[in-house]
Amino acid sequence: MSSSWTFSQNKLFEDALDKYDKDTPDRWQNVARAVGGGKTVDDVKRHYAELVRDTTNIDATGLQNLQYGGSSSSNAKGGGSSSSTGR
Repeated sequence: MSSSWTFSQNKLFEDALDKYDKDTPDRWQNVARAVGGGKTVDDVKRHYAELVRDTTNIDATGLQNLQYGGSSSSNAKGGGSSSSTGR
């Protein structure tokens, strides 16, 4: 089982989800084949479940709980050096 996903594999995964919708016969086999890199049907199903969970969390809580890193996310949370603390 291959559990880590590269940026390129994530992009291929997203493109495959767009191409092979829920009504496509053998959807998950096609998605796994499109992603490549040794990803199995179980890998892509698990990755899809994580994607659904993450988007559900975003819908429920908004963007404040995302942990994608970088200075723009800390500024979005008010944690940047230019934010006012009210002191």
